[in-house]
Amino acid sequence: MRLIQSLLRPIFYLLYHQFSWTYDFVATIVSLGRWKDWVQTTVPYLHGHVLEIGFGPGHLQLFLNKTNNYVVGLDESRQMARQAGRRLRKHGSSLLLSRGYAQNIPFANKTFDSVVATFPSEYIFDPLTLKEIRRVLVPTGRLVILPIAWITGKRPLEQLAAWLFRITGEAPGKPGPISAASRDLFTHAGFEVRSEVVNLNGSQALVLIATL
Repeated sequence: MRLIQSLLRPIFYLLYHQFSWTYDFVATIVSLGRWKDWVQTTVPYLHGHVLEIGFGPGHLQLFLNKTNNYVVGLDESRQMARQAGRRLRKHGSSLLLSRGYAQNIPFANKTFDSVVATFPSEYIFDPLTLKEIRRVLVPTGRLVILPIAWITGKRPLEQLAAWLFRITGEAPGKPGPISAASRDLFTHAGFEVRSEVVNLNGSQALVLIATL
């Protein structure tokens, strides 16, 4: 599985950068149309001023804008910033997007009530990332992460998609709580973390809620 993941990593990079125009199509196909539903499982846990790290094509940005949240986005991909910008402008939504890295968030201390990341890569567990997130959160703030989702339906196509997710490492194991190793990363960064498995139609999503 590690070999498969190492071979897929450059493909994922291209999908998020040079071939970002295919991202929505690929995400929809591999998730059997559930991708946006998975992303929106984070919404009930968000409040106040929200920073989304890794906003990608901007679907969560658009949804939060429609619900009258004050939402800001941070992403290192120039191509994704263009896509998200076009999507937000098309719908007349606020355009508060910034390019940068999660290990060096370009915002002042105690700026946000919530920070959210959906399907982030390994950078989200970098101690520098967690340190920066803690810095920009208010004392009562929270970090919400959607790291993984599982397709649990029993139809042949759903079982095939679930198998592909497993062998590529996108959804290893079975639906369940956060691992002890991951919990320790948050604890060392000053967070208390809990996990919830959200049940959807034919799938489940794992949401991590880390509070100061």
